[in-house]
Amino acid sequence: MSTQNDSVKPRITTLSLLKMKQSGEKFASLTAYDATFAGIMDDAGVEVILVGDSLGMVIQGKETTVPVTMDDMAYHTRLVARACRRALVMADMPFMSFATPEEALRNAARLMQEGGHMVKLEGNSHQAETVHRLTAQGIPVCAHIGLRPQSIHKMGGYIVQGRGIDAARAMIEDARVLEEAGADILLLECVPSELAGEITASARTPVIGIGAGNQCDGQILVLYDMLGITRGRTPKFVKNFLPEGESVAGAIEAFARAVKSVEFPGPEHEFQ
Repeated sequence: MSTQNDSVKPRITTLSLLKMKQSGEKFASLTAYDATFAGIMDDAGVEVILVGDSLGMVIQGKETTVPVTMDDMAYHTRLVARACRRALVMADMPFMSFATPEEALRNAARLMQEGGHMVKLEGNSHQAETVHRLTAQGIPVCAHIGLRPQSIHKMGGYIVQGRGIDAARAMIEDARVLEEAGADILLLECVPSELAGEITASARTPVIGIGAGNQCDGQILVLYDMLGITRGRTPKFVKNFLPEGESVAGAIEAFARAVKSVEFPGPEHEFQ
C-alpha cells in the first residue's frame, strides 16, 4: 500500500490539463464515491476523479441519476476529497441543483467547500449564463454535452447524440458557446467519434470523452464498469480492465496506461 511522502507530484489543476492538451498528452479520469477507491486512483496517477451522480445507480440502486440530491453529492465529495493528494476532484451538480444561476452558485459553492476543485453540470448552450456566473466567482466548470443522463426522460433514453447534420451543428455550437462562457473543460458523452474529434480540435479547452472516440483529450469511465461489475447491459464504450490488471489497483493503472497510449478506446468502443 502506498504511503504519504515528500515525493508526491504536484496537484493536477485546470492549467495542468490545458498544458496536457496543448502538448498532446492524454489524461485519464474515473468516477469515485468513497475514500478508498479515490485513494487507489490517486496513487495510480488518474488525473481527474469525478464524484459522479452515477452514484444514484451504482451505489444507491436507483434506475436513473435524477433522484440524487445535493446532500448525497456533498457527502460523497467530502469522502473522495479526503483521499486525493494529486488528482483534480470534480463533483457533479445533481438534477435541478442549477435551475437558476443563483441556485447553481449556492450549490456549487457547497461542493467546493466540501473539497471539490471543479463542478460539472449537464446542459447545452442555454446553460451559458450559469457557466459564466460560476466561473466569474472562481468556480471551475466542466460543461457536459451530448447524452445527458439527467435528461433521459426528455431525450427518450440513452441514445447517441449528434447524429445527422443538424444535430452535429447544434452540438458544435453548444461547445463553442459554453467555452466562450468560461467552461474550463467540456465532456462529450455518446457522440460519434468524428464529431467528437472535430469539437476537440476546435476547442481551446480540454475535452473529456465517454463513448466519444479516442480523439478527445481525456477519457472517463464509471469505475464499476471499468472493473466489469456492471449490472445489466454493458455499454458499448466500456472495457473491463480487471482481467489484465489482476487487481483493482492494477486495473486502474491499466486503464490509465491505455488512455495515455491511445489504445483505449478502440474502434469497437466508438459510435459512428
